[in-house]
Amino acid sequence: MPRKAFTMGVKQIMQAKKILILVSGVNKSDAVYKMAKEEVTEEMAASVWQLHPDCVLMADNEMVSRL
Repeated sequence: MPRKAFTMGVKQIMQAKKILILVSGVNKSDAVYKMAKEEVTEEMAASVWQLHPDCVLMADNEMVSRL
């Protein structure tokens, strides 16, 4: 498994010990809300990260203000 990557599949990401998601910009707030707060679905593949035991989301104040 790669130690670092720009793109990886969901299966490889879920096998990681830790996941760190960095988000900036108010234009991403709807997608982040769906990823983090709505049910896990195939339509929002990133929503599966809700099931990971060590996933951290970091976002700027502008983006978070829309959540």
